[in-house]
Amino acid sequence: MDFEKLYQEELERNNVLAEQLSELMEEKEEVSAKLKRITENPIWKASAPVRRMGHRVINALRRVKAVGGLRGLKLKLGYKKREKAAKEAYGTKSFPDSERRAFEENFEFDKKPLYSILVPLFNTDETMLREMIDSVRWQTYKNWELCLADGSDDKHSYVEQVVRSYDDARIKYMRLEKNYGISGNTNECLKLATGDYIGLFDHDDILHPEALFYYTKAINEEGSDYIYCDETTFKSGNINHMLTMHFKPDYAPDNLRANNYICHFSVFKRTLLDGTELFRSKFDGSQDHDMILRLTDKAEKVTHVPKLLYYWRCHPGSVASNISAKEYAIDAAKGAVADSLRKHGFTDFKITGTRAFETIFKIRYKLNGTPLVSIIIPNKDHSSDLKRCVNSIIERSTYKNYEIIIVENNSTEKETFDLYKDLMEESEKVKVVKYEGPFNYSAVNNFGVKEATGEYVLLLNNDTEVITLNWIEEMLMYAQRPDVGAVGAKLYYKDRTIQHAGVVIGLGAHRTAGHTHYKMPKDNLGYMGRLCYAQNVTAVTGACLLVKRSLYDELNGLDTDFQISLNDVDFCLRLREKGLLNVFTPFAELYHYESISRGLDDQGEKAERYNNESRHFREKWKEVLEKGDPYYNVNFSLDRSDFSVKIPEN
Repeated sequence: MDFEKLYQEELERNNVLAEQLSELMEEKEEVSAKLKRITENPIWKASAPVRRMGHRVINALRRVKAVGGLRGLKLKLGYKKREKAAKEAYGTKSFPDSERRAFEENFEFDKKPLYSILVPLFNTDETMLREMIDSVRWQTYKNWELCLADGSDDKHSYVEQVVRSYDDARIKYMRLEKNYGISGNTNECLKLATGDYIGLFDHDDILHPEALFYYTKAINEEGSDYIYCDETTFKSGNINHMLTMHFKPDYAPDNLRANNYICHFSVFKRTLLDGTELFRSKFDGSQDHDMILRLTDKAEKVTHVPKLLYYWRCHPGSVASNISAKEYAIDAAKGAVADSLRKHGFTDFKITGTRAFETIFKIRYKLNGTPLVSIIIPNKDHSSDLKRCVNSIIERSTYKNYEIIIVENNSTEKETFDLYKDLMEESEKVKVVKYEGPFNYSAVNNFGVKEATGEYVLLLNNDTEVITLNWIEEMLMYAQRPDVGAVGAKLYYKDRTIQHAGVVIGLGAHRTAGHTHYKMPKDNLGYMGRLCYAQNVTAVTGACLLVKRSLYDELNGLDTDFQISLNDVDFCLRLREKGLLNVFTPFAELYHYESISRGLDDQGEKAERYNNESRHFREKWKEVLEKGDPYYNVNFSLDRSDFSVKIPEN
């Protein structure tokens, strides 16, 4: 009998049950919170005539709650106002004027690649067809060829007539005997291509006039062999009528597995196709996601051009309009991701849709055994907070192979030491060690890690409380990967607004680091669904950070020069210097009653200390900060944490 296999199967079943139980607990919490808001509402307690109008009031409150209460509504309205102003600037106003066009058309690049732009045609609307072709012909960089394979039926013979009406030798056309589908038709386009780089373009979309110019710039300056840009959807046949602007992160493999954020406008060196197909018909509906996963794996330099250069038309029947109209695309996307995961050596994973969208995925990786996790909790007094934290770990965690090391530092209250005694008597998992000396968050944690025996280290603040029952499993599945450094959880304030969902460097008044989606409602989907899937981030908060013990030791732990602040960000940046990925997962959730124990850093001596540490951080990571956060688009404002788009200067 294969006991190891039976053990792994039982572990997987337990993990599935834990996940289901967590979801039920979350639903229960949501219902309880809604009920509390209703029953404590003064309107509900008012006179009978007012109560008779309760149903109408509650419906109104539900509409407000959908955006996170009154504060959420205010944030949403403010965001919409800024977004409207930005949309006006990123449309035709962003096109080059005659002077800029002349400059770009005459610019001499050292490398002048020929782009083969592939466009499969099928019953294309005449207006859309002409606008697509014209947008290529209007490129300021002229060394391109447009490869068109037409699978239109006889009722749409005008498609060929329109194409042949253009007197431009760079336009290559092939009439297909039949429609082979989007994958087959695109592969036929490739037969016409002679270029060094291949670009994929939909038959009803529009390119910004400078798209190829900036791509050529990337090839010359960075040696890029896979390139993509930012994009927007538009309606009513007018690119100025934008629906959603998608400003993307730089290459992020975990993001890409969960969500095809790269999408348009993908251009890649033709040699990346050596030994592989362009589109595989078995993934029709998600053929681009499959192709992007395969080619970015092979690429030596994936470059994101952070400019809005692709306009994705939204009209009835298009994927941009309604993914549900093509439900097969969901299964195809899961298949593409699964195929990629298997090639990377992953087995026994599970891919499911999320509350954001059916093609934005949650991926559950198989745990490799049950290694010991050492949970390090620094503490000074505040016994009630520590008790809540420790009890939530013991009572709610489905992962059982852990130890809790409480690092006592300068407590003075008798209740604290009584609690230490009680906790150790109640659970053999709890250990208390004493750090003598002034409070230094980095030093205290480093001391606690030295006393730990686990293969993994989980730094945890004493003012946290576990929500998700399988929170350790959700973090550990990423920390076990050889390409991952630190893993962070999703943290909430007591009022159920977001405290942490990943850290962006350069964000905030001090231009050091800040939390994205800060103070947004718990149920918010996040920018482009980012609060709904695990993703790569530059850093995560040390309030809940999981990392291999070997990596912690290799980096000599947290830098004690950062006594209180920014030590976690500094640690994550050092992990990134080693070529490792840091991951934020929204599927491990805790409350974080921030700074209860030590207070905030906004007054007096603490403010001065924070300013000094911020100054030291900016000096130490000057070059990194100047380059910007790779996972936070340069088009976003650094003054806000809600992904507000900067309005370009005229």
